[in-house]
Amino acid sequence: MSDTRTREKGDEGRTEEADPNGEAPEKSKTGDPSRSAPDSKESKEQKDKDDKGSEDEAKRRRRRPVVWLIGIVVVLAIAAGGAWYWYSTKGLESTDDAYTDGRAVAIAPRVGGLVVSLDVTDNQFVHKGDPLIHIDPRQYEAVWLQAQGAVDSAKAQHEGQVLGAEIGRKNYPAQLEQAQAQLANAKAVEVKAQADFNRQKSLPKLATDQNNIDQATAALAEAEAQVKQAEAQVLEASPVPQRIGQTDQLVGQLQGQVEQAQGNLDQAELNLSWTVVRAPQDGWITQRNVEMGNYVTPGQQIFSIVSPEIWITANFKETQLDLMRPGQPVKIEVDAYPQLKLTGHVDSIQKGSGSRFSAFPAQNATGNFVKIVQRVPVKIDIDQGLDPKLPLPLGISVEPTVTVGPK
Repeated sequence: MSDTRTREKGDEGRTEEADPNGEAPEKSKTGDPSRSAPDSKESKEQKDKDDKGSEDEAKRRRRRPVVWLIGIVVVLAIAAGGAWYWYSTKGLESTDDAYTDGRAVAIAPRVGGLVVSLDVTDNQFVHKGDPLIHIDPRQYEAVWLQAQGAVDSAKAQHEGQVLGAEIGRKNYPAQLEQAQAQLANAKAVEVKAQADFNRQKSLPKLATDQNNIDQATAALAEAEAQVKQAEAQVLEASPVPQRIGQTDQLVGQLQGQVEQAQGNLDQAELNLSWTVVRAPQDGWITQRNVEMGNYVTPGQQIFSIVSPEIWITANFKETQLDLMRPGQPVKIEVDAYPQLKLTGHVDSIQKGSGSRFSAFPAQNATGNFVKIVQRVPVKIDIDQGLDPKLPLPLGISVEPTVTVGPK
């Protein structure tokens, strides 16, 4: 009967049967089974790794031409892109330091007063001559009536003096002739009185009496006095041209008073008309800071009107102005409207950099000078591409590109 024996090898708990002849089982030729299994597993894993490495190396060798080909294509693409970019941008100058510009007219009343009517609202389009606000006109109407009365009074005085001058041109010569006639008459009376006096003096005392002599003497004295009076009247009436000139000067003085009163009336009419503030040009109302009922003063800014004419102010670097000239075409991209493609041309280049006209220009003679590339404003007119449905406010960013030609 076969004898069975059990042997425990560590924690594997393996059972072996004895040979029927009582001999121990023969060990494996490869040695201890507990060691041969892990060694064969490790060798298999190493063999798998070697096989896998060989396969990876083969795959890498097969991919290497493809990688080189892709690298060459990428390098060529980069070189082609760079060449295309250089060629496409050759002769072009652009800047992102640019914005829309235009005329913004400040509106201010010329007279002060209470706003009794506000005729516009924010961002409204107005035409030249449209009323914007009405100022209370009553005080200016009263001043106009006073000025009108002063004009009427001055004109009446002037017209009366004109008539007096015309009368004087006729009366002054007549008065002179009248005084001369009275002088001649007085001299004739004097001659007669002198003759009577001489006759009385020549008569014998018995042929006349003292009473006749006294009468002749008195008549002679009276006649001499009348002659002197007539001579004085002639002397008074003699400066006829001077008297006429004096009258004409008075007419001129009154004419000056009429003109002065008319000037006051004209000013009163202007002040009355200025109570209605009107638009000086077409454009959009912006920056409204007045309401009905406000009291405004002369020179107070109450509106700004932006004209429809829009252009571009681009601040190019001084190194970009070498070939830039007026008339060169420009393509304009608007940041606010990427779909809007504008075209225009260079209108003019400002005769001075932006820093030259700043409020505090740089003082480069202080000894700490640092050279900085200056920017010069360039005005660009928009030729086409504007969409009337898209508002183009002043001051929004644009990017113009000027075709200046080959360098």
